[in-house]
Amino acid sequence: MAGIGPISQDWEPVVIRKKAPNAAAKKDEKAVNAARRAGAEIETSRKSNAGTNKAASSSTSLNTRKLDDETENLTHDRVPTELKKAIMQARTEKKLTQSQLAQLINEKPQIIQEYESGKAIPNQQIITKLERALGTKLRGKK
Repeated sequence: MAGIGPISQDWEPVVIRKKAPNAAAKKDEKAVNAARRAGAEIETSRKSNAGTNKAASSSTSLNTRKLDDETENLTHDRVPTELKKAIMQARTEKKLTQSQLAQLINEKPQIIQEYESGKAIPNQQIITKLERALGTKLRGKK
């Protein structure tokens, strides 16, 4: 190691400091309590809806009032009784069960049950499949 020279060390102290507290840290409960103990002035302000479970836009507006005043009862169309009876009659004439008929038209048995009980929302494609499978006309004039 010839020619390198004497090795010297730097003995100056290095001080590592934390960053100054940001605004969120100043509002921290510990920081507020420390400031109270030190006797510093603390400013408190209450936000208008702070601590409540209300949304900022929860005040009654014109649209919500119109919706509340609306009395029209909106419901989906259901399968008419004539169609229910026609499906059941045609199915029993062909001696098919609900699940067999559903399998013929590639639908779930639950759909046939809904149509025969009148709970289903009429779908023209399914009614067409039923007409083909049963060989009868289910809608329109007979």
